[in-house]
Amino acid sequence: MTTTAEQLSATTLLRFATAGSVDDGKSTLVGRLLHDSKAVLTDQLEAVEQASLNRGQEAPDLALLTDGLRAEREQGITIDVAYRYFATARRRFILADTPGHVQYTRNMVTGASTAELAVVLVDARNGVVEQTRRHAAVAALLRVPHVVLAVNKMDLVDYAEPVFAAIAEEFTAYAASLGVPEITAIPISALAGDNVVEPSAHMDWYGGPTVLEHLETVPVSHDLTACHARFPVQYVIRPQSAEHPDYRGYAGQIAAGVFRVGEAVSVLPSGRTTTITGIDALGESVDIAWAPQSVTLRLGDDIDISRGDLIAPADDAPAVSQDVEATVCHVADQPLSVGQRVLLKHTTRTVKAIVKDIPSRLTLDNLSQHPAPGQLVANDIGRVVVRTAEPLALDPYEYSRRTGSFLLIDPADGTTLSAGMAGAAFAEAAEAVVTADDAEWDF
Repeated sequence: MTTTAEQLSATTLLRFATAGSVDDGKSTLVGRLLHDSKAVLTDQLEAVEQASLNRGQEAPDLALLTDGLRAEREQGITIDVAYRYFATARRRFILADTPGHVQYTRNMVTGASTAELAVVLVDARNGVVEQTRRHAAVAALLRVPHVVLAVNKMDLVDYAEPVFAAIAEEFTAYAASLGVPEITAIPISALAGDNVVEPSAHMDWYGGPTVLEHLETVPVSHDLTACHARFPVQYVIRPQSAEHPDYRGYAGQIAAGVFRVGEAVSVLPSGRTTTITGIDALGESVDIAWAPQSVTLRLGDDIDISRGDLIAPADDAPAVSQDVEATVCHVADQPLSVGQRVLLKHTTRTVKAIVKDIPSRLTLDNLSQHPAPGQLVANDIGRVVVRTAEPLALDPYEYSRRTGSFLLIDPADGTTLSAGMAGAAFAEAAEAVVTADDAEWDF
């Protein structure tokens, strides 16, 4: 007989984030998901009920399940990213409930940076607004593969199909133009529970999945073995003991791909080549290892290798350069300026760098480029050119979200300044744009 733990370990994991404009109902949707999927503990629900009564509300305000900060509850908004973990019989979930205000765009970047799916909420009364487009653009920048448009508060527009159809068509065309590969539109009422966990009796014209059903069934690939193999060295192991007098191993977590004993590899940035003679995993020697395993590689030659070096297949190594062109989201309150000296952290490597140029700042409401802004301030997204003191082996972000991303850090106090994505800003626009005329809204 299988235990609950065994059942959960056998299910897949989906990381997803919610986003949308202010008061579109993100926290209410998350609360409804947790409540109706029986993922709320009794004492949590009792605390929410009491807090709701204290605010003069007869019914429990499910948004309070995620708006945990006192300032959030007082203002009725989400300020910080709230992470929640829950599971159903079919899948485990890590949810990031992100803020809707413009000044918290950086928080949305944080929450969606590891997400495989983004739920963008729209108030059915207001339609697609500037912040909706902003969050769709951020999801596209972060290469989130699946986007759900949840048209909320359908109960306030009498569950009218034409209202949903117009919003779905406008958003889908915009998101597809950004290169978002998959867009699914679902009409919901988070407050009433329509199409969140249970199908709505008020919208018989909709034949697609509920939000939870889609979250449980959307195909998610955690198979990093098909990606370009990359191994950032985290630690050099040299026991120099009587038992292991000549042992030299390079420990770390495989970022992507597969490594095999006997394979020819390059060590970057030096470019020296050698062969993998052994792989140690959990104290045992193995012939093959794959992402995201943590292993120790043994190599055939004594090469000068230290923390921050990258091991990759000799015939599939990334280019090495000291000039980094990337899109960054500026997350610090202090600005990022041309000529500023920073630290650049890429995987396990941190090097000195200087901001050589800020060619443009992205205006997310219409995707126009503001040329030569000179600096980026908090929540700005822009293109930067950075010159590093030492060569780096970065992949384009579109190929790898792990080895194509980096941080810019203030060398004075260690503050994170910007989150960067190497290479082109947006993917090429999708060839097929799904419109609101497609059957049953099951995009």
